[in-house]
Amino acid sequence: MNFQRHITGHLENWKKNSDKKPLVIRGARQVGKTTLVQDFAKKYKNSIFLNLEKSADKRVFEEHDDVETIVEALFLTNNISVRDLNDTLLFIDEIQELPKAIQLLRYFYEDKPQLHVIAAGSLLEFAIKDVKSFPVGRIEYLYLYPLNFAEYLKALEHETALDQLNTIPIKPYAHTTLMDLFHRYAIIGGMPEVVKADLKTKSLADLPKVYESIWSTYRNDVEKYTSNATERRVIKHIMEVAHLYVDERIKFQNFGNSNYRSREVGEAMRNLDDAKIIQLIYPTTDTENPIKSNLKKSPRLQFLDTGLINHALGIQAQMLGMEDLSNSFKGAIIPHLITQELISLNTITNAKPNFWVREKNQASSEVDLVYPYEDKVIPIEIKSGAKGTLKSLHQFTIRANHPYTIRIYGGNFKIEEDKTLDGTPYLLMNLPYYLGTQLPKYVEFFVKNYGLNQ
Repeated sequence: MNFQRHITGHLENWKKNSDKKPLVIRGARQVGKTTLVQDFAKKYKNSIFLNLEKSADKRVFEEHDDVETIVEALFLTNNISVRDLNDTLLFIDEIQELPKAIQLLRYFYEDKPQLHVIAAGSLLEFAIKDVKSFPVGRIEYLYLYPLNFAEYLKALEHETALDQLNTIPIKPYAHTTLMDLFHRYAIIGGMPEVVKADLKTKSLADLPKVYESIWSTYRNDVEKYTSNATERRVIKHIMEVAHLYVDERIKFQNFGNSNYRSREVGEAMRNLDDAKIIQLIYPTTDTENPIKSNLKKSPRLQFLDTGLINHALGIQAQMLGMEDLSNSFKGAIIPHLITQELISLNTITNAKPNFWVREKNQASSEVDLVYPYEDKVIPIEIKSGAKGTLKSLHQFTIRANHPYTIRIYGGNFKIEEDKTLDGTPYLLMNLPYYLGTQLPKYVEFFVKNYGLNQ
């Protein structure tokens, strides 16, 4: 079963580009990088697949130093004519296993530009340290994450639901169906192997072994992120307890009731962030563009996949019976998933979203997410309560240069006009949870079609 991923459009544009550079697809293990390229390879007359975790596939790079010879050897081995250079895809998987192969990517671009080259790797940040001459400016990147909700609907082959999801504004009659579908997605998450197993068996009871297999793979990789025994112990500790702090702001010092120092935990967290298993989401204090992350303030903890968290917390069966998932695990699961959805849209850059803070002794404020649009920074709260409880949103709005605000919640789509506690008028767009992947389109729709009635 091959899933349709929105990143495929970028691959097709890359294929058409006459001045293409070798393309490196980055992402954590088991998010579907290999499957994505295998499916894309069907658009070529010929394809050559190398996995550098296999010694036999490594050999061609170890035995030869120039790209011309490497290409000739690969074409000979695979019985491909050099006349088909422009209709052949070379895929180098797990390229982080051989720093020399990363270094040679620049020469594929300079010496064999007709050949279409894609590489993939899950621990590239660590391998890059061993590359003597990194091909800066000679390669380009795409980023892949777990399936988002739109991709999940494609996996279900639920075309009518997908059509409704892409209709702006959403039709009221589609709300219940989309909420039901999103409920299941929020429980199992978007890891391809999990989605595949759930589509096959339709039973949560069959999923734990899949989650455990994925998580054990990450645990086994731990040694690759570390250079000494202390680092290894700190990372193992983080991976054992971090799910208990999902969507919380954290302190590095003594994290998870440990005796580890801030420097040790911070370095381990940044390594896991590089591996895309855990991400550190930093706040901003800006209400106007450009948004700047404040690295001096406590970050929020974001995982690769919400389904992995739900499994680790043992709450999936409980979530099945919930009417509003905003109540699950202290209200943390839905905000985490919405953030995951937004991150999944960043296929060209590795940009992370921000949340907004205003920290004062008497009264502090925190807005779940902020979204940059043109000259505006739009605040987003994720909750199910009445709009009158949006105190932090009010604090942001009072300081902003525009009236647009968003609440993501378990209710229907609607746009309202209201006033903050000090009487500042503002517009509130209420979006159902399932529209997380559509947020960019809804922000544009909101700003271009609505204004305050003066």
